[in-house]
Amino acid sequence: MATSVTETERKYEAPSDASLPDLTEITGVATGPEEFDLEATYFDTDDYRLARAGVTLRRRVGGDDEGWHLKLPAGEDSRQEVRVPLGRAVKQPPKDLSSLVRAHTRGSDLTPVAEIRTNRRRWQLTNGNGQLLAEVVDDVVTAQTMGSSTTTTSWREIEVELGEGGDRELLDTVERHLGDAGIHPSSSKSKLSQVIGVKRDAIPTIGKKSTAGDVVLAYLHEQRAALQNQDPRVRRNEDDAVHQMRVATRRMRSALQAFGKIVDREATRSLTDELKWLAGVLGTSRDLEVLRARFEDGLHALPPELVLGDVAARLTRHFAPLEAKAHKDSVAALDGERYFTLLNSIDALLASPPLTKLASGKAKDVLPKLVEKSRHRLDVRVEAALAANNNDEPLHEARKAAKRLRYSAEVAEPALGKHAKALRKRAKDVQTLLGDHQDSVVARPVLLDLGRGDENGFTFGLLYGQEVELAHKTEAALPALWRKLSKEHL
Repeated sequence: MATSVTETERKYEAPSDASLPDLTEITGVATGPEEFDLEATYFDTDDYRLARAGVTLRRRVGGDDEGWHLKLPAGEDSRQEVRVPLGRAVKQPPKDLSSLVRAHTRGSDLTPVAEIRTNRRRWQLTNGNGQLLAEVVDDVVTAQTMGSSTTTTSWREIEVELGEGGDRELLDTVERHLGDAGIHPSSSKSKLSQVIGVKRDAIPTIGKKSTAGDVVLAYLHEQRAALQNQDPRVRRNEDDAVHQMRVATRRMRSALQAFGKIVDREATRSLTDELKWLAGVLGTSRDLEVLRARFEDGLHALPPELVLGDVAARLTRHFAPLEAKAHKDSVAALDGERYFTLLNSIDALLASPPLTKLASGKAKDVLPKLVEKSRHRLDVRVEAALAANNNDEPLHEARKAAKRLRYSAEVAEPALGKHAKALRKRAKDVQTLLGDHQDSVVARPVLLDLGRGDENGFTFGLLYGQEVELAHKTEAALPALWRKLSKEHL
């Protein structure tokens, strides 16, 4: 059975003759050192796809957390570590873990790429109540690559990992003390990257002189990373994972469509079609998730005397099997060749982007016109929605246009600054309002079906009425939000 923890740590290069500072000066209490001998075998593809994505997979013996460890990116200084007990497997990682890296392996084999032995001394920093604030470890490392040719290297490094009671301010404090002792941040994020000489793929940075192509490509790099980072979370059915993966997919698709005069639209048309397919695959799970939460929130907001019958249990009976099937279908799609081909297409696009002549222009000159084109698209959709008598579908089209404008402004924000940020926020407000309306449209027929069941349908009728009222309120609020958006200019 796999378990998961989130670790936040920093690594430091330590000269062989450097002495650790007095750790008691940092938190008042420092126990240790405890000493461990650790042996780990690291697995990756032949071309180090995991390492390039900031992912590590190892089998480690020794210490108080020995076992199979999969470390996944989880933000600045943090990684999610999924653990499986050692078991009998030695030559191949457990399926529980290898399945979580399929967005990177895509059918390629995982093989041993390095063996690392560590002599570790560990200190625990605690407060006066005995709560663990941080661990400081001093590692002497000997590592050997594996494969057709091998190299052996050794070094010393310091790691500082937060405990449950610690925070980033404590990390900064420890870092200052280490710096005073001549111990400075490491250029390698993991022991494996140091021994194999492969660093994580970096997202391009944007500056004042960046071209329009630079800005759009940096955004596409971000969304590829987000999509791949959410993949294992979707497989593990973690909270909000489907939503975040779907958002990354839609952001990438919107960027390719809105900036098709920078990254040639014709060359990416098939990719945008496949991104739409993936968003649709994830959509069933997300729609069910939103509806269930919406109904549960509405139910909890009702006075108890208006909840007739076991409504909560009825919701569970309705949604549980549907959500289970949707999750199974999503994972099946993520294990399929069509998905792997899509990921390969994204990689190929970023490796050799089909840029147009316009891409070489200054971002501040080129991007505003394209963002304004997305604004015009929204204006047309909102006008059509407000003029329509039966305006559910036109409002849905306006919501999609608001989303494209939001993401277009988001792409341009690093180059255009506060004006793009303000436009993005206003577009998000419109999108959120119209999203509530669309959720109400989707919710009403489901509530009707639930209310027609054998049990008392009174409470579902109340929830239906609330959805109708909410839809009217969103329709009434749209003109004011639209006017606010129209005042924002790049």
